[in-house]
Amino acid sequence: MNNLDSIFAFNRQFVCEHSYEPYRTTRYPDKRMVIVTCMDTRLTELLPKALNLRNGDAKMIKNAGGIVTQPFGNIARSVLIAIYELQADEVLIIGHRDCGMTGINPEHIVDSMLERGVSEHTVHTLRSSGIDLMRWLRGFNNLKESVENSVRIISNHPLLPAGVPVHGLIIDSETGELELVTDGYVALGNKPLMF
Repeated sequence: MNNLDSIFAFNRQFVCEHSYEPYRTTRYPDKRMVIVTCMDTRLTELLPKALNLRNGDAKMIKNAGGIVTQPFGNIARSVLIAIYELQADEVLIIGHRDCGMTGINPEHIVDSMLERGVSEHTVHTLRSSGIDLMRWLRGFNNLKESVENSVRIISNHPLLPAGVPVHGLIIDSETGELELVTDGYVALGNKPLMF
């Protein structure tokens, strides 16, 4: 049985047995936060558990490296939609240790594309059309700086409402231990009292 057949076989049973009941929630995040993080498989269950999040607590946006590369890209748009339409009022950018985007070699990725059947003509056409594949496929060399840069892009976004804290964190992909990189409350000058 292939993966798709296996998924559908399980899904039929899941729905038939009402196994979805414990996960029912609304589209609005209960903890009113939106998280940008990496698509790494080790974080699928670890990250929510390490942050004490249940289904429905937060909007989760995932991509390779948890990187926000530009203020008007898909990630920033999703963050703003979560804030304006889905009642999120806090942003967390969470990078992780041992990330595959650390020091990634864009030339190697293009070589892999060619090996898997993408034509040289296609790559040449994209490059001559002004698409910088090396920049587009680039990761980062320093995790902390990557998180800080993503926080900077979101927190300085011209469409971000005033008073929305943007935090930067790093999670250990083995233990779930968190490290604070940027405290969005401090950046706004209104750190809440801890009791």
